[in-house]
Amino acid sequence: MKNLKSLLDFRFSADFVDSLPGDPVRGNQTRQVEGACYSLVEATPVAAPRLIGWSSVMGQTLGILPPGPQDAGAYAAVLTGNEILPGMKPSSARYGGHQFGHWAGQLGDGRAITLGEIQDPAGDSWEIQLKGAGVTPYSRHADGRAVLRSSLREYLCSEAMHHLGIPTTRALALCLTGEKVIRDMFYDGNPEEEPGAITTRVAPSFLRFGNFQILDAGQEHDNLRVLADYAISRFFSGFESAGAEKYSRWFEEICRRTANLIVDWQRVGFVHGVMNTDNMSILGLTIDYGPYGWLEGYDPMWTPNTTDARGRRYCYGRQPQIAMWNLARFGEAILPLLSGNQAEEAVQAGLAAYQESFSHGYRQMLASKLGLSALHDRGDIELAHDFLGLLAEVETDMTIAFRCLMRIDPAAPDVSVFTDAFYNPGDISPAHRHEWQDWLKRYATRLGNDKLEPAERMARMTAANPNFVLRNYLAQEAIDEIVSTGSTAKTETLMMLLQKPYADWPDHAEFLKKRPEWARHRAGCSALSCSS
Repeated sequence: MKNLKSLLDFRFSADFVDSLPGDPVRGNQTRQVEGACYSLVEATPVAAPRLIGWSSVMGQTLGILPPGPQDAGAYAAVLTGNEILPGMKPSSARYGGHQFGHWAGQLGDGRAITLGEIQDPAGDSWEIQLKGAGVTPYSRHADGRAVLRSSLREYLCSEAMHHLGIPTTRALALCLTGEKVIRDMFYDGNPEEEPGAITTRVAPSFLRFGNFQILDAGQEHDNLRVLADYAISRFFSGFESAGAEKYSRWFEEICRRTANLIVDWQRVGFVHGVMNTDNMSILGLTIDYGPYGWLEGYDPMWTPNTTDARGRRYCYGRQPQIAMWNLARFGEAILPLLSGNQAEEAVQAGLAAYQESFSHGYRQMLASKLGLSALHDRGDIELAHDFLGLLAEVETDMTIAFRCLMRIDPAAPDVSVFTDAFYNPGDISPAHRHEWQDWLKRYATRLGNDKLEPAERMARMTAANPNFVLRNYLAQEAIDEIVSTGSTAKTETLMMLLQKPYADWPDHAEFLKKRPEWARHRAGCSALSCSS
């Protein structure tokens, strides 16, 4: 508890608000905003705030004491927006974006309110943001609220991604509001009441591609430059000294960070589900957890988003190319900042950097997952791709299959090692079993020719292949438990497991198994809608 203090004792700052042009109109009423990067707002009070989730790891990073019985109510009041602490200047950001490939105009923080920033004991600054805190100027026709099911999923997954080693926004707390929210979960004309909740999100910055796109779309190029300079000075140390080239170097760095992020998503089988340009962070963070999911049966065309079920624009296998498309749209938005006749060339150079970084990172990632020092030649690449092809040929759990691969004995490789990964092991045909056995022989030969020692190979594979991922059905069970009994026991167990996702967890084997059959098509356990 050293260097920790109560949340109530923090004095907030508001550098984002103080440094950038704001909306001259006050109030939360929805409207088109011009000439601004944000609007000052007030959270809509909730009836009965109650804190039901606290990330101790994130709290310690920020230097905040965990809430005790005496101050849990006061914490909940702050983390739902009912109480404002000194220095807070609540605001919602203005941004636009391409949604499913089409320009959507003004979007903005329709249900997110940033309270301000705090400094952690290491001197780093973090924005504290409430998701579900009420109507803002950017809410359009919505109510600015969030429901428990989406809030708990974001609360858990933000921390799960961090502990997997994947850049992400973080979650500090989860609160119930004591109010009901009406949602049409299936868009079928049958809305229902659901428990309302608010997630406290944390990040160095929530700036996204869309913050810049809306300024370019409105020909607000002075504000575009102000926002870019702010971002560079705050979050891209050293780029300010690059003179006229600072914007092109900045764009190239964003491209590289995005490439590294997508490699990590592909490594663990994470599917974001809504890769609109307004959901892409300039810091290379995973941002905005909506209908996300984890590959269960390996299927590159799988998407967790029911809205995307027909086109599958944002499916697992297309995430790399969609990220590059989004970067191209971001590059177009900052063209006014780039140097004259070389502007388009600078964008192309950044996109080339994305391709190079992704290609190199993806090959290294596959090598690590297979326990190889590198993919050296075409034969190695074919070996890796053939394994993925085997996973797709019959329904095979991606996460479990790679962990099973770690148990292969190169001296006597046997396909039976993968039994736990097959969804219907009894249906494996002799021909398919032969394909597996043939691949395993090739793999064993390749291991024998690799320079890695067995212990080093195992360490590399363990670091690349998680044992626990936050499967949708597990999150749904935690949601159901809170709704039906009020208990957060399963939520707390999941939070414990996700903090060590590469561990074996022999006493919690039930959380490491493939998705049960009952969850295959159940709402919340397979695909989800954008409704929250």
